[in-house]
Amino acid sequence: MEKLNLFFDRIKDLNFWQRLFQWRGVRNLSFDAYEEFRAMARETEASREASVRLQNRITELSARNENLSHRVSEMEVQSARKDASLEELNGRLREHAATINELTKKVAAFEATREENVRNYNENIARLNQTKDSLEAERRRLNEEKLREAEDRMEAMKRQWSEHETDVKNSIIRICDLNHVNYVEKVPFRGNPDNTIEISGEYIIFDAKSPANDDLSNFPTYIKNQADNLKKYASQDNVKKSMFLVVPTGTIDRIKQLTYKLGDYDVFVITKDALEPVILSLKKIEEYDLADKLSPEDRDSICRIIGKFAHTAKRRIQVDQFFSEEFIDIVLKSQKELPEDIKKQIIEFEKSEKLNPPTEKRAKIISIDELQKKSEEIEAETQSRKLSLPGTEEIK
Repeated sequence: MEKLNLFFDRIKDLNFWQRLFQWRGVRNLSFDAYEEFRAMARETEASREASVRLQNRITELSARNENLSHRVSEMEVQSARKDASLEELNGRLREHAATINELTKKVAAFEATREENVRNYNENIARLNQTKDSLEAERRRLNEEKLREAEDRMEAMKRQWSEHETDVKNSIIRICDLNHVNYVEKVPFRGNPDNTIEISGEYIIFDAKSPANDDLSNFPTYIKNQADNLKKYASQDNVKKSMFLVVPTGTIDRIKQLTYKLGDYDVFVITKDALEPVILSLKKIEEYDLADKLSPEDRDSICRIIGKFAHTAKRRIQVDQFFSEEFIDIVLKSQKELPEDIKKQIIEFEKSEKLNPPTEKRAKIISIDELQKKSEEIEAETQSRKLSLPGTEEIK
């Protein structure tokens, strides 16, 4: 720029004479000034381009600065969040530290008492094993006792079955003696039934039948076959077409069919307890003077009454047998399961109790009117108390 300034100073101070005589020097100076100007122009252009580049760089840096500022803001938010999360984690850490301290104390206490707990556990296990052995021994004893009781009942039942024929015969003879019925020792027809009685000129057969052993599964079939075998008596003169098979009381519940209508004769299965009501019912026929001349309607009525009487007697025997077994079971359970002090007190109360059922006088007839009146009094009492009589519901 020195040449250019010098050129302009020479041009500004140039006079006429200098233009004439010093123009060559001015011209040469102009060439130098022009070159310096061109150099300056090039430098200016380079500076402008550099300025543009710097402006672009500044714009780029501004954008980057804005992005960095945005990221810094986000990082500050994230940092704040992390600080809050870190504070929360520190709080949890403090809580966990307190829990760990508490658990450490508990573990220490547990470790201190572990040996005692192990000792107590071993003692409890030993007592438990001892109790288990005692219970198993008691269970074996009870099982053996129940087995002995079952065997005793079975032996008693077998003895009863073996003595059943003799027992039935003695009972029929006693009933006949008390009620003035003819017991036939030797029948005037073919065959030899166990027991035969005579009522109104007819021979009525009572055959005693009992199981051969303790297996009752085939006993109903045996009874059916014996009912079929009575056909040999039904075809003979003066033998009543209604015959009876007398079975032990303990077997009646195994027999589903108690009445067999076999064409020209009928067979009824009864127990020894039903002998007296059945014989008394048959004896009622003697009240008719001309029993052989009764009308068919009268005979049907008599047979219907006798059949209903026999069914009622057998049903009552079944019910009494059921409740007898239940009562025996209750008594056995009370003797085995109740505490000793309670059983002693029960025995004392039992000794002080006494039942006095009405006594039977041989010369006195039981009045139907008195029984019916007593029944009506009981029914009225139950109705006033809103109770139900056992007889008013079907016994299942």
